[in-house]
Amino acid sequence: MEHNLEITISLLARTPPALNALLRDLPETWTLRNEGESTWSAFDVVGHLIHGERTDWMPRAKMVLQLGETQTFERFDRWGHIRESHGKSLGQLLDEFGRLRSENLGQLRGLNLRQEDLEKRGRHPALGVVTLSELLATWAVHDLTHLHQISRIMAYQYREGVGPWREYLGVLKCAGHSAP
Repeated sequence: MEHNLEITISLLARTPPALNALLRDLPETWTLRNEGESTWSAFDVVGHLIHGERTDWMPRAKMVLQLGETQTFERFDRWGHIRESHGKSLGQLLDEFGRLRSENLGQLRGLNLRQEDLEKRGRHPALGVVTLSELLATWAVHDLTHLHQISRIMAYQYREGVGPWREYLGVLKCAGHSAP
């Protein structure tokens, strides 16, 4: 499927309410547990999404539009959320994520991007040349990846509790991106 900006924005707008519906007011035994050593909890994933809202998606989009390939994106700190989330509750993180996402989508809409803008190129530190369209499509798929991750983390908590049904529950067999 070819990238469609309006669909991308529509998907991105749905992530904060989806996380809110899934996670708000759950006991910490569900939201702070992970899948084992060096893996993230649902709390960590929300913190990571916030960190991306601040330092990744819109800053890089603006960089592509303003500087093109002349300057490489700064490396993304995959652990930057740890210090930013310290001392906050999950409710505070969900509120913060919703606010930041709304602001970023407002900025994105305000750019009034045309097809020629979406074809502009930037430079990723590991991937090399990327287009704005690829960056924006990746933003949406990144959200979907972390929604999948959160459902897997939560299902993992009942891995023993489901007994013999484990055989039929694909989410418990998924070994996808456990480590951040």
